[in-house]
This record gives sequence, structure tokens and C-alpha cells, in this order.
Amino acid sequence: MNDSSKARGKFISFEGGEGAGKSTQASLLRDQLVGRGIDVILTREPGGAPGAEEIRQLLVTGEPDKWLPMTETLLFYAARIDHLERTVRPALEQGTWVITDRYADSTFAYQGAGHGLARDVVQQIHQVATNNFWPDLTLILDTDPESGLARANDREAAISEMKREDRFEKMAESFHGRLRQAFLDIADQNPNRCRVVPWGGTINQVADHIWQQVAVNFGLPQ
Repeated sequence: MNDSSKARGKFISFEGGEGAGKSTQASLLRDQLVGRGIDVILTREPGGAPGAEEIRQLLVTGEPDKWLPMTETLLFYAARIDHLERTVRPALEQGTWVITDRYADSTFAYQGAGHGLARDVVQQIHQVATNNFWPDLTLILDTDPESGLARANDREAAISEMKREDRFEKMAESFHGRLRQAFLDIADQNPNRCRVVPWGGTINQVADHIWQQVAVNFGLPQ
């Protein structure tokens, strides 16, 4: 079978506030899919391609007021274009499934609701930059901001101070409250694409809940 005859891969994003467990659950879902014979790559934003990883360091390190909201948004989309064109779209065209730890919903939540950039402005940028490209399924991990930040800060505390990616964790508590509501609003506005996964139970119990959502959505055996 040549590559041109392969079915397009599926694109799945994980979203949520700081410390929601996205990276852990994305890895567990990748393992579930690989165990069923599906080719999968695991990636992240900002990042996921060489140029995008360089931009990542500009965004996730330093002080909270390092960038103006529009500057921050344009940097995220510069990284996103690189990620899409060099990693995501080529993989999907080869029939590989792509799981990303964050995608554009994070920009609508963080730079939009969090920093006050108008939604229609972010939407216009998204349209131009990606041709309105969205995942097939988005899993929004919902946790209360206080608990999520505690987990995120514990994680960063174990990392050398010079290597910490904690710029967003440093932002005000009110910022993180707006994020949570923004993600829930995104889920309400996009019911065909988004599924909310509440935080609760063990890591494996959350993973089982996620697998049920993925299996039903794509017609996979549970």
C-alpha cells in the first residue's frame, strides 16, 4: 500500500489549565492507541518542531508581564504555524494520529479570556494562520485552579531554576480563574469537538474516562 492510499490520521488535542495533568494523560492515551496498532506521535504547543521549540523558550520563561497580549498571541501563532506545517499536517497525511498537549483553544483561553484580547481578533488570526484548522477531538481536563497550580508548582520546584517553564504559573489567581471558565465556555460552544474530563479519582481512572470518550468518538473497541 502506498502512502497516498492511507486514510488521514486523527488529530487530538488536550487542553486545560496549569497542573491539569495533560502531559500525563496524553502519554497514556498514546500508549492505548499504540497498543491497538495505531501509529501515533505525541507533540506539544508551544513547540513540536525545531523553530517552534525556540519560540517556546521566549513564551514560557521570564516574568508574567514580559509580553503584551497581542505580541504573545502572535508569537504563539508563529510557533503554531511551524508546528502544523512541519509536524502535524505531514503526520496526518501519512495516516499517523497526532496527540498534542495544547493547541489553539489555549490561545483563546490564555491570551483571549486571560489577557483580555477580543475573541474575534484571536479568531481572525487563527483563520489567517491555520486556515481555521482544528482537531478532530479536544479533551479538556477540568480542575480547580488552586489544586492545579499546586501540582504545577510542585513539578517546577523539582526542576533547576534556570530551566523552569513557569511564566504562566506566576500569573495572578484571577487569571487562572478566568482560564478555567474560558475552557468550559469553549466546550459549551463546540460540543461536537470538545469533551470535558473532570479531575477526580486516580490517574488511571481519569485515563479510562478519556479512553471511553476517544473510543466512542472514533468507533474504536473499548
